[in-house]
Amino acid sequence: MTLQLAARPDERLTPLERLETLCDPGSLQLLRTEVRSRRMGDRARAGDGVLTASGRIHGRTVFCYAQDGEFTGGSLGERHADSLVRVHELAGRGRTPVIGFVESGGARVQEGLASLAGYARIFRQHVRLSGEVPQISIVCGAAAGGGSYGPALTDFVIMAGKRASMFLTGPAVVAKVTGEQVSAHTLGGTRVHEQNGVCHFSAGSEADGALLARRLLTYLPQHAGERAARSESAPAPDHAPDACVPAEERRVYDMRQVARALTDHGQLLEVSARHARNIVCALARVDGRATGVLANQPRHLGGVLDAAASQKAARFVRTCNLFGIPLLVLVDTPGFLPGTRQEREGVIRHGAKLVHAFAEATVPRVTVIVRKAFGGAYIAMNSKDLGADYVFAWPSARLGVMGAAQAVEITRRREIDGAEDPERARDALAAAYANEHLTPATASSEGFIDELIPPSTTRSRVSAAFASLEGAAREQRVAGNLPL
Repeated sequence: MTLQLAARPDERLTPLERLETLCDPGSLQLLRTEVRSRRMGDRARAGDGVLTASGRIHGRTVFCYAQDGEFTGGSLGERHADSLVRVHELAGRGRTPVIGFVESGGARVQEGLASLAGYARIFRQHVRLSGEVPQISIVCGAAAGGGSYGPALTDFVIMAGKRASMFLTGPAVVAKVTGEQVSAHTLGGTRVHEQNGVCHFSAGSEADGALLARRLLTYLPQHAGERAARSESAPAPDHAPDACVPAEERRVYDMRQVARALTDHGQLLEVSARHARNIVCALARVDGRATGVLANQPRHLGGVLDAAASQKAARFVRTCNLFGIPLLVLVDTPGFLPGTRQEREGVIRHGAKLVHAFAEATVPRVTVIVRKAFGGAYIAMNSKDLGADYVFAWPSARLGVMGAAQAVEITRRREIDGAEDPERARDALAAAYANEHLTPATASSEGFIDELIPPSTTRSRVSAAFASLEGAAREQRVAGNLPL
């Protein structure tokens, strides 16, 4: 019987309870429950510290597993590894998602190289299934060493409960090698990995983590080449999408409110919400259709693109493309963030990842320019010539090589310096430049925008655009060499 969410919110669940919470009632079919380690002698236990199974989530077949942190700290031995490899092989054979509860201290010292070889075999399975079937990891205890690499190779990582942590080397080793005294929470707790992007979602308890995985799976297909199930269309909230967008260009706002005005029930399942907050990545539904929403976030850094935001966005675009999820891109960005720090952080190659991801994508892609799109960020945010299927813009939007003030500083510098009132001259020249070069009417007349649309019609136009591409064929091609 599936556990209720409030049953034991702050306690560790047993491996069986974890899998029963994840799967539909009565659907769990256990596998390899009697295998034992050949090397652990009297300490050997049936299952060797991991429970594997098949089951159903919302009627869909899945394979799943749960590591037992109370047996040798969840450490991985040879038979433990065999079970994980087996469940991934079956998932590949059946083309079904894999969901794992991870709690492991890493390689089992007593089994030496056999445990390291086991991790290598598991990693190979993760990579073999990457982009073929959805893979979700729920970290519900310490995940150390190889136990942290496994989740990092999957599509989505959920960290569940107060005990969840991930690190390559634990606090004791860190203290011995570097002299740094640090707790598991400070070293690799949920907050650390929410901010660095390793953790995509967090949950307050293990039961919450299981239910979040169930919700996440509703947006994903059973396997690549199949579409995510479509639900009945539901209305968006009754507020207009432009209701929260200030008329003043420099005033900030929350782009998620615009997105919610376009999605069914106004619901967004935001991915990596605390990482690179100047870009929003979320799963949602538009007219019942599972949709990836990618949006600049003016509330943080003015919606500028930087190295971290580019990486986050590129990974999200590639994930959506692999699983056939159409993309809605909402644009309001002044460009890429300039400066020596960004150049040192490799903003060129990280920005190139985003360009690469959009250019190779074959899923339907619709872009809406909400307020502004300048420079390289105009290109990188799914521009028409990068391959967007539809590009719409609100009538008040501005787009071009750069903002008007910056443009006239370059093109009319002498005229500004020679004026009696340079500041007034700059403002006048900037206004004239904006009216001539930055209006969406100019871009529309030259074909860079498909249509200027009133904000109130955005949802209907986006929905119609996706509907028109329902039968679009997807080109199969060899993967390109993604920038590092």
